[in-house]
Amino acid sequence: MDKKHLQRILDGVASGEVSIEEAMRLLANLPFEDLGFANIDHHRPLRSGATETVFCQGKKSEQIAAIMEKLAENNDHIMGTRATREDFDAVKRVVSDAVYYEEARMIVINRNPAVFSEKRIAVVTAGTADIPVAEEAAVTAEALGNCVDRIYDVGVAGIHRLFAKLDKIRAANVVIVVAGMEGALASVVGGLVDKPVIAVPTSIGYGANLGGISALLSMLNSCANGVGIVNIDNGFGAGYLASNINRL
Repeated sequence: MDKKHLQRILDGVASGEVSIEEAMRLLANLPFEDLGFANIDHHRPLRSGATETVFCQGKKSEQIAAIMEKLAENNDHIMGTRATREDFDAVKRVVSDAVYYEEARMIVINRNPAVFSEKRIAVVTAGTADIPVAEEAAVTAEALGNCVDRIYDVGVAGIHRLFAKLDKIRAANVVIVVAGMEGALASVVGGLVDKPVIAVPTSIGYGANLGGISALLSMLNSCANGVGIVNIDNGFGAGYLASNINRL
């Protein structure tokens, strides 16, 4: 239950439009609801400001649909990550305003969308192959009410491409850098901007990339200051963290 829904209930009780019994019924599932296969954390928006996000990978489509249907009863903003088209089709049958972002592999329900701040988040990729992870970060940040600039395919193999976009990158309040291979772009960007840089290693690369471990280790050993790192391919984590920074 997000803060807006709770506010409506409390305002209703205060004005006499909602009885105490009805309010107690509406609040009965706080802080969580047991569906047997999942315990839905209805209290999370009140604690952290954002609805519980559904990690769809490994779940059955009907389980995802049931979880998102319950969340949609009292929340305006809901996300599902690592979702397939089949997952989305199941959700769409029970939540008609769900939208699927195929490249990001995300299901988003975003009622009453609003931008809470003019501070921008730049999402930067080293290559085109990194875009799916970058889109997960960008869609997450936008769903949480942020303005996002996408700056794609500006890796160090042609660093002049990065320099051509540097003014836009420097204008952002937070920069998310998504890179596979050796992950060098995060260090380069970190040395050129005075804003927080969130580095996202991707699993893109040849054998010695080791499924993203090579990029991860490069980013962890960055000599640039102000660079933080999330897990391999974790665009959602980067977008969520960037949004939290913007809310400070």
